[in-house]
Amino acid sequence: MDASPTQPIDAPSPAPGPADTPARRKRRILRNILIGIVAVIAAIWLVLYITKGRFLKHPFERIVGSMTHRTVTVGGDFQLYFAPFRIKFYAERFTLSNPDWASRPNLFQADKLDTRIAPLSLIFGKRRLYWLDLVNGAVDLEWNAAHTANTWTFSEKKGGKPLEFPRIDVATVTGTSVRYLDPRMRVLANLNVADIRSVDATIGRAVGLKGTGRLRETPFTVTAQLLSPDATANRGQNKLVARMRAAGNVIDVAGTLPSIADIENVPLAVTARGANLSTLLGVIDVAIPNTRTYRLRGQLVKQGDEYRFTRITGIAGKTDLAGTLTITNGERIHLDSVLATKSLDIVDAAPFIGYNPDIVESKGAVAAAAATGAGAQRLLPNANLPIETMRIFDADLKWTIGVVRSKNIPISNVDLTLDLERGRLALSPLTFAMARGNVASDVVFDTRSRPSAVSYDIRLAPTPLGRLLKGYGLAEAGTTGTIKGRIELKGRGDSIHESLASSRGRIAFVMPSGALSVRNVQLAELDIGTFAQRMFQGKLKEPVQVNCGLIGFTVRGGVAAADPILIDTRKNVIVGRGGFSFRNEAVDLAFRADSKKFSLFAGQSPVGVGGMFAAPQLNVISKDLLARVGTGLGLALVATPVAGILAFVDVGDAKSTACGPVLAGATAQAQRTTKGQPRDDVGHGTTAKAEDGKPSKAEGKAQKKKFLGIF
Repeated sequence: MDASPTQPIDAPSPAPGPADTPARRKRRILRNILIGIVAVIAAIWLVLYITKGRFLKHPFERIVGSMTHRTVTVGGDFQLYFAPFRIKFYAERFTLSNPDWASRPNLFQADKLDTRIAPLSLIFGKRRLYWLDLVNGAVDLEWNAAHTANTWTFSEKKGGKPLEFPRIDVATVTGTSVRYLDPRMRVLANLNVADIRSVDATIGRAVGLKGTGRLRETPFTVTAQLLSPDATANRGQNKLVARMRAAGNVIDVAGTLPSIADIENVPLAVTARGANLSTLLGVIDVAIPNTRTYRLRGQLVKQGDEYRFTRITGIAGKTDLAGTLTITNGERIHLDSVLATKSLDIVDAAPFIGYNPDIVESKGAVAAAAATGAGAQRLLPNANLPIETMRIFDADLKWTIGVVRSKNIPISNVDLTLDLERGRLALSPLTFAMARGNVASDVVFDTRSRPSAVSYDIRLAPTPLGRLLKGYGLAEAGTTGTIKGRIELKGRGDSIHESLASSRGRIAFVMPSGALSVRNVQLAELDIGTFAQRMFQGKLKEPVQVNCGLIGFTVRGGVAAADPILIDTRKNVIVGRGGFSFRNEAVDLAFRADSKKFSLFAGQSPVGVGGMFAAPQLNVISKDLLARVGTGLGLALVATPVAGILAFVDVGDAKSTACGPVLAGATAQAQRTTKGQPRDDVGHGTTAKAEDGKPSKAEGKAQKKKFLGIF
């Protein structure tokens, strides 16, 4: 039986409370949510503060790795928490990996990374670190082989965002190193950054770095200073100066970069100096002739694969240089240069034919040739072209030169066009003015053939002979004739000496009508009577009219045979026979002059020219002259002293020359007298010195020994 009391039916109901409106319910819900959020945040903060956030180590590695497309690892202690309102991040043995294609595993690593981060800067504006303590950080910057990606761009796709530097208020950075590798340029640099200590986002003093590296196969050292480290830390302008030493050269670079690793389209002031410019360009496997001490300055702008040097000025040796140079680092290195020189010292031109300019200046051309491996008393250098290097780069050069300073030959207005393409080197055209005449030439070294196929085509426009020979001590006055000619030779070899020693072709210099000094003609003729008469009359420099002249050689196997040497004057006919050799630079020539008029005391004997290119010898006393002297003495003894004079009488029976074949540069076989008869005194295009052009057995043996070096 339920004994619980029951309320009377007529008892009154409890009084109703205040109405629970919707607004009050929303406020209560919002309050509860805010309290819950604060409670959660407080709980998270408390958990993080107590645990130092060490349990977030692996999530941190995973999330940051996903954002950067790299692997992030922390090998030691890890802390990530609010302390109390700034985010503290602490990591030991921190690493951020490189892409798989890189040669080093990590883009960045550090023994210790300790920092305080402004929380809101992670969401709004520029990231900010209140302070940073970085110990033994190492950065690895590398390009891929195709130069389409680098390690500091955080994206799997081309055009990803590069690493940005945050604002750092206080920092202590010690033991930092940077490695840079560019496979295309074949550059490797290992740099150590000086310790950095900054306060209030200001580093203040310049930050220095130094290190070593290798550019292709050449080691180098580098020192640099960041003159505006505060701007750099805040991603402003970066004023940088650097000095590199490589292969005996010193290169200084200065400029303002938009970012610390960006030199694209940035003008940089560059200065280079050293003992030999060829050693500097040799660093990038570019071969140029040796130079003397040089100093150059200019402006460098990198644009893609092009490195453009403009406003170049300076000197090399005693020669001034100005112009532009563009180096394109594509599949093959290509140089494109335009140079202008006001004055070129002839010694500085020596390397273009293989000489060392320092030896030429101090010891002369013979010593310089010997230094290239040439034999004793040789002039032609035996230095080989850099064949392998010439095949790995291309070049185009346009070079103009105002004046060439030379003691002997006045040269000016040089215009050189050089083209090097896959081992074929062409100097075409090469023009210059010489003694008021013009020379045009085309020279080709084609190293694609083995040995190199070489061709020389040198053309001399009509040039005043007196001015041309003035530099060799001959008087210009009284010599008004001109000379023109052409040298066409083809040979094989990797040096100038080898190519000429195997050459074949034609050398011909033509003298149209003009005037020569009587002294020159009479001495060549050894006409003692006429020479003595002119001397006593004071008419040694009286000009003699030249009708026509030809100095011609046919070259076979590097041996040049007179074909012909024939000069017809108003009173004389001068004939030369013999030859010379490019093989060993031996000379064996004989000149004879016959008078067209009667003359007493004419030697009428050949004047010999022998020796070597470097030391020619003039042999005035020939066997023929000795024979005439003997005959004269015999007649003087047997008959009367007056009879002895008969041995030296020239009856003047020389046959005048038809100038048509001479002026055409024709060979000996085509030469004629004015009566149309073949000349029988000019030889047959051989090295024989006899009048009939046929060598004696003894002469043939001697010349073979002399010209070919056959013993």
